[in-house]
Amino acid sequence: MVAAKGRSMTTGTQSGGAAHAGVPPRFYVAGALLLVGLQVAILQGFGQPLVAASGRIVLWVGDPRSADTSQQLTDWYSFSHIIHGFIFFFVLRWLAPQLPFGIRLLMAMATEIGWEAAENSPAIIQHYRKQALAAGYVGDSILNSVSDTLMMTCGFLAASRLRPRLVIALALGMELFTAWVIRDNLTLNVFNLLAPSDWAVTRAIHDWQSGTARK
Repeated sequence: MVAAKGRSMTTGTQSGGAAHAGVPPRFYVAGALLLVGLQVAILQGFGQPLVAASGRIVLWVGDPRSADTSQQLTDWYSFSHIIHGFIFFFVLRWLAPQLPFGIRLLMAMATEIGWEAAENSPAIIQHYRKQALAAGYVGDSILNSVSDTLMMTCGFLAASRLRPRLVIALALGMELFTAWVIRDNLTLNVFNLLAPSDWAVTRAIHDWQSGTARK
């Protein structure tokens, strides 16, 4: 009976895998395009510009205090979105290992787009403006926001191909490197978003980020 049960479970797994394998790739491509279209529509509804106010489109912005940060294709915060992809891959593999890879990627995209919509809402923009490095923050351009989703997707795909130890090392390296270069990273960004602004630790972080920390 045990052997029969084992054969039954194996057959069920194989048939489920075959069903998943039958989903045409264009289904996932269409789903991804639909999600990005929804992202663009939401940001347009919030009044976010398509591109930077300068009208220029550049590949990389190296100055975190530049008006082009969060407006162009990539900047220092693109690393945070790559790490989002790392996190989403492992969380979804843990929570829903039975789902096909393409569905999990679409779920990760939907989560990232939800985050992009939230951080470009008027309330979150005002909250960010209280931080030292975001005093003039006006939200993301649509170009930058869609690029952030692409960066997350790259992180998700990379995590699916690399050993977990290497993914963790890359994430830690990115966090430490950006903290050293621009005094900000994903960890600090989330902390500043969630922690009360009157906490002593929060004030100390803001002082350090603005370069006014007492020696």
